Amino acid sequence: MEERIIIVEGKTDKQRLLQVLAEPVTICCTNGSYSTDKAEQLAEKIGQADEVFVFTDEDFSGKKLRAQLEEDFPFVTHLYTKKMFTQVANTPLDVLAEILERAGFMVHPCKQEEA
Repeated sequence: MEERIIIVEGKTDKQRLLQVLAEPVTICCTNGSYSTDKAEQLAEKIGQADEVFVFTDEDFSGKKLRAQLEEDFPFVTHLYTKKMFTQVANTPLDVLAEILERAGFMVHPCKQEEA
């Protein structure tokens, strides 16, 4: 079976993606920080993965983390939320489903959330 990994910033991002994903996916949280130790831990986890995705927030810290991950793991595929939502955790489920589906993930059908 193909192993796919998504790297996110925090637990709320992970929980949000799990509500949408309809297939087993390993989701790794950086908990908003990044260091040499964390890079080594991620390298171990993603070493055997078939595909690795980065899905961070569209704010300063998310963009900084994305750049650091790109430097250490240039082979990753980047997923982006819409700037109007700023954070993965604030992105409506139907929009997350659309982003993930475009990246080839199986997702649960989602109804549009009330604002």
